[in-house]
Amino acid sequence: MNDIRPPQRQPQPSQPTKEPLVPTEEPAELPDLEQEPHLEPVTKKRKWLKRLSIAALIAFLAALIVSGAVWFWYKQQLEPVAPGEDQLVSIAVEPGTDSAGLAKLLKEKNAIKNSAAFEWYVRLHRYGGKLQAGSYRINRGSDVPSIVALIVEGRTETFDITFLPGNTLAKHRKALLEAGFTKQEVDSALAKQYDHPLLVGKPASKDLEGYIYGETYQFPTDVSVETILTRAFDEMYKVVKSGDLVRKYKAQGLSLYEGITLASIVQREVVGDSDQKLVAGVFYNRLKQDMNLGSDVTYQYIADKTGVARDPNLDSPYNTRRYAGLPPGPIASPGKGALMAVGNPTSSSYLFFLSGDDDKTYFGRTAAEHEANIQNHCKKKCLIL
Repeated sequence: MNDIRPPQRQPQPSQPTKEPLVPTEEPAELPDLEQEPHLEPVTKKRKWLKRLSIAALIAFLAALIVSGAVWFWYKQQLEPVAPGEDQLVSIAVEPGTDSAGLAKLLKEKNAIKNSAAFEWYVRLHRYGGKLQAGSYRINRGSDVPSIVALIVEGRTETFDITFLPGNTLAKHRKALLEAGFTKQEVDSALAKQYDHPLLVGKPASKDLEGYIYGETYQFPTDVSVETILTRAFDEMYKVVKSGDLVRKYKAQGLSLYEGITLASIVQREVVGDSDQKLVAGVFYNRLKQDMNLGSDVTYQYIADKTGVARDPNLDSPYNTRRYAGLPPGPIASPGKGALMAVGNPTSSSYLFFLSGDDDKTYFGRTAAEHEANIQNHCKKKCLIL
């Protein structure tokens, strides 16, 4: 008989154990973002520091550029106002003058470019307490360091000024300007009315033409233009007094003013005492015979003064070719020889003279003799009366 048993359930094979995909060590603990909120602020801080560094660098570069520009400007302001020129100005530094006061003085005289730069220089070099009072002549061709050194060392100086005999008032004015005085100082002094014996008889409406005696003078640097002019008057008056010229001019029928006027013409016509005395005599001879003086230098003077062309036919009372007698006033500064010549003329019968091409003076008694002198001695220049 068959043994019928319920089928035995076959045991199922056990499932193989899967190997881990990673080592069996303890897995690294994953960051918990919620537990580490500090990461975002750190990143922001780094960005902020980076921006700050860039800003600081930019600021530093900007400051460097600005500083360089300021230094360049500062150095420029220390340079001379008139490089290579020899232009003098006078300043008087009073006791107690500080750098600001000195800067103001120099700027007013246009001797420095910038007052602030001048003050900075004085302070940077600690010269503030070393500035010495006194009168100085400052060259506008000097830079600030040279100017400061002059004043710190107290190099006050005298100076010379030369007025040449035969020069006009315009040239004397130029000499004063070149000596360092301002236009205002010079023009004010020239326009002033002076109480001086030399000027007795001079019309108040007339300028000082003819009265600034030709000489070289020495003055302290703080001198005024008025003092210089007065000294020139004094020197000319010494000649007038020593030569007894007021009396001698009067003997010739001339006032002091007229004598100086005639002397100025003689001065411009010829040089040398002997020629000047002969020429003065010629002019007196012509005046006595009611002849025009006929001097070319008189119309040339007024043409130059008024800025018109030199023309023998120029219509002016200064043109002694057209108008009789003396011109209205002097045409230049006469020297001692010319002043004395008018007071002590050489007597002769000459009525004409000319300066020849050889610079010698030739005299003639008649128009015929004068024409012969022209033909023989005056081919080129010929200053003809």
